[in-house]
Amino acid sequence: MQIIFESRVAEGAQLRDLSVQRVRFALRRLATFVPHAKVQFSDVNGPRGGVDKRCQVELTTHTVGTVVIASLADDWRCALDRSLSRATRLLTRSLQRSQKPMRGRTAKLALDSSTL
Repeated sequence: MQIIFESRVAEGAQLRDLSVQRVRFALRRLATFVPHAKVQFSDVNGPRGGVDKRCQVELTTHTVGTVVIASLADDWRCALDRSLSRATRLLTRSLQRSQKPMRGRTAKLALDSSTL
């Protein structure tokens, strides 16, 4: 999996190694579905403080498409963890939806045609 890290602030750039480790850990089960991941840090309010640390995670997949999640928090780590948590939940749910189970008459017809 290729992970691209971007930060518009100097403090966010210091978290590069931690961000890459957290992305690899969070997506370890889904690594076969996600060839590219992009993490962006930005400071919304600038030096004024407050809940203004923004982390955007963009996951590119072949089956589901692109999943983009952004979150705001007091610090960089919390924003990253929230984004990764939401992104993995959304991606897992989307992958489960794309693998629709066959039930009822459709499943019986599929089994009958495969034995021919």
